[in-house]
Amino acid sequence: MSDPCARDNLHFKSICFTSPADGARLIVTGAVHGNETCGTKGIMRVMGELDSGALAIARGRVTFVPVTNPLAYAKRERSGERNLNRNLGPVENPADFEDRVANWLCPLLAQHEVLLDLHSTRADAGPFAMLGPRDNAGPLEPYRHSAKERGLARALGVGRFVEGWLATYEKGVRRRVAEGRGSRLNTDPRYGVGTTEYMRSVGGCAMTLECGQHEDPQSPEVAYRAIRNALAFLGLVDAPVPAAVDRYVALRLNDVIDRDHPDDRFAREWRSFDRLAKGDLIATRHDGTRLTAPEDGWIVFPDLEAQPGHEWYYLAAESPSI
Repeated sequence: MSDPCARDNLHFKSICFTSPADGARLIVTGAVHGNETCGTKGIMRVMGELDSGALAIARGRVTFVPVTNPLAYAKRERSGERNLNRNLGPVENPADFEDRVANWLCPLLAQHEVLLDLHSTRADAGPFAMLGPRDNAGPLEPYRHSAKERGLARALGVGRFVEGWLATYEKGVRRRVAEGRGSRLNTDPRYGVGTTEYMRSVGGCAMTLECGQHEDPQSPEVAYRAIRNALAFLGLVDAPVPAAVDRYVALRLNDVIDRDHPDDRFAREWRSFDRLAKGDLIATRHDGTRLTAPEDGWIVFPDLEAQPGHEWYYLAAESPSI
């Protein structure tokens, strides 16, 4: 019997629903990471409604990718051969399975105007949306669709938003380069580019929606509701435009701290969005150096399994609004 995880047994699949009437072009992706299945379940539920006639695309086009990384999905693991959501872009000479995904996925993304990328988290941090930069013409991530993106974000049904990912990742890259450490990949700012960053680079707007913890039965419901809300917000279906959330928490990432040594240890088992007071002990280096909170704020994406030379945790401060 053939191995269901073998690369040669796998294929890429997208399903498109197109109206005869002009409208927005939306793409919704699930299982970019193979152990994050809430997006897949939410997508399948919406497609079932479209197939049954309970829901109809009145204008425009929506493309669903229920399983973006089929190798990782078959393995029920985050990655197939590497993290698809890093260093994403077309590759002239594919070296691994994720390179082949990228060569199929990136042209598909470029055919659309809006990306909703559905994920989940290992820790129970609750649902939140990752936003792109404010409009700018800078060299790192120039952008001009911030208002549209943030309007959609507030319609998805979640109440926490995080911005500043790529700029903060690039700050960590500059620190690694200055200190002469890190690998070939994590000293390149492009390594921080994933699905949403790539989508913005080809002229679209995009966001990552973290729907909740991997096994939380509510996570697929969050994904489903976000898809339905996005379809209504963009006018693809005849449904009331969702009310914008008016009570929310908005954070901006402002620093990233790497793990330097296997014996570096957190002071406690941190979870994303745990509050920090200035001076709180966050971690201790193997040589006894204490890492404390430089100001009041939050810890985000603490990684107990981080390898030396890679991101260990992020720090965030309150953002006045989205």
